[in-house]
Amino acid sequence: MKIHHTLCFLNNLNLTRCQSYLCTISNFGILCSIMAYTNVSSRLLNIKVSDAYTYSCNSLFVEFSSCTWFHSFYLSSFLSHFYNWLSVNHSSVMVIVLCIFCLFSFLSNMFCTFTSSAAQGFDRYLTVRSNGGLNQMRTGISDMVAVAHIMNATLVIPQLDKRSFWKDSSVFSDVFDEFHFIESLKGDIRIVSELPKNLEGVPRARKHFTSWSGVGYYEEMTRLWSDYQVIHVAKSDSRLANNDLPLDIQRLRCRAMYHALRFSPPIENLGKRLVDRLRSHGGRYIALHLRYEKDMLSFTGCAYGLTDAESEELRILRENTNYWKVKKINSTEQRVGGFCPLTPKEVGIFLHALGYPPSTPIYIAAGEIYGGNTHLSELSSRYPNLIFKESLATPEELKDFANHASQTAALDYIICVESDVFVPSYSGNMARAVEGHRRFLGHRKTINPDRKGLVGIFYMLETGELEEGRELSNMVQRMHKNRQGAPRKRHGSLPGIKGRARFRTEEPFYENPYPECICGSKSKLDIT
Repeated sequence: MKIHHTLCFLNNLNLTRCQSYLCTISNFGILCSIMAYTNVSSRLLNIKVSDAYTYSCNSLFVEFSSCTWFHSFYLSSFLSHFYNWLSVNHSSVMVIVLCIFCLFSFLSNMFCTFTSSAAQGFDRYLTVRSNGGLNQMRTGISDMVAVAHIMNATLVIPQLDKRSFWKDSSVFSDVFDEFHFIESLKGDIRIVSELPKNLEGVPRARKHFTSWSGVGYYEEMTRLWSDYQVIHVAKSDSRLANNDLPLDIQRLRCRAMYHALRFSPPIENLGKRLVDRLRSHGGRYIALHLRYEKDMLSFTGCAYGLTDAESEELRILRENTNYWKVKKINSTEQRVGGFCPLTPKEVGIFLHALGYPPSTPIYIAAGEIYGGNTHLSELSSRYPNLIFKESLATPEELKDFANHASQTAALDYIICVESDVFVPSYSGNMARAVEGHRRFLGHRKTINPDRKGLVGIFYMLETGELEEGRELSNMVQRMHKNRQGAPRKRHGSLPGIKGRARFRTEEPFYENPYPECICGSKSKLDIT
């Protein structure tokens, strides 16, 4: 029996939050299956029916967790079995039970929000200067939400980075929906648009919080409140550990990243229109994050396939960019170690070996490709149906985004998250953020190239030891059988690395927020 009409009131509520109450009570699984079956999630959230189950479940998982007292394993386990019995034996009774529990959970959440507001620090403020590109800032801001919660502080809307390579003048409200950000997190922390006027001139504690720190570190930092009302955080990225944090903190990070940091309405609206246009052209499409741009090649020191003049230009750029600490880089060692982006030519060979036909529509999520058509033609000769945002959108639509790298990157982000297949040529901040978001939305297919392993294959092709064909395809497909976004646990640090250096080698939390923010069964997690 469908429950569409019974749950029609969801149209007038925050669907994600209301779903979360139901999903928590039913141990997440049963209600999500019903929602997917009845198409409610698909229709109201504008997502595929195939993703409705997991998206509902994961949204509920993180949304309801702010009220931690309600998370009783025994209660949820009992309710799960109870719902199972009802769904088989008394479907009409089940509808009534679902409605009762939805009402109860709604009221309980209101109680949680009311009682938590008293604990928020109304006289302590955290100001933040975000650093890096769009996705480095997004993950950093999400961490700062959790830090403000731990330190019982009011978070002032963060300043965006205007000094990085892109020199983007965008402010927070240009890129993100500021009102939604404040409102969606008000049950967790207090957020204000600006520091109160009477505190603008007071002395501030200026801190570079230690990277990958745990809750204990930030609890210790609360001693600063005895001398200061305002703490200024100079850098926001990687300020929290990837692992070994309390469950409520990890889920708060997910709420901030996947729900609260929604892009501004102009970006969201245009992004959705571009996705619709892509779908109308050919239905399914690959989103390729082709990180073959001047800044990335210079930063990584990767010169394979470039002319001597191009290599020298990148070297000079690296020398003159003060905040890039490493100046002398061995390009060959970088490539052999798998630390270089795939070239356009290598991407073409890779996709062909995976079995994608030349007619496949491929959206190129990137800035200006270094070397222009000289290098890009090595991909377009194999896959002529390359699509750029400039060909999807009109000049009028893109006019307001010109010279704002963060805003155009947000458009690429939306298109990548919504793609049928996502392929990053390099594991940078955007690639990791998109992969994590796609996992959260239902482990959507993300093919992560084994760049270190592929270097050997490309070398054999160059030397004639291997030719393109069935043997190459078999090698590449075997190598990537378990690198396509299937559910798995987050990788820990590399063996043999000790001290704080080990944190740098861990898989980032936002690249794979399992198990804290993703529903799943242990039987599905054999792939590592």
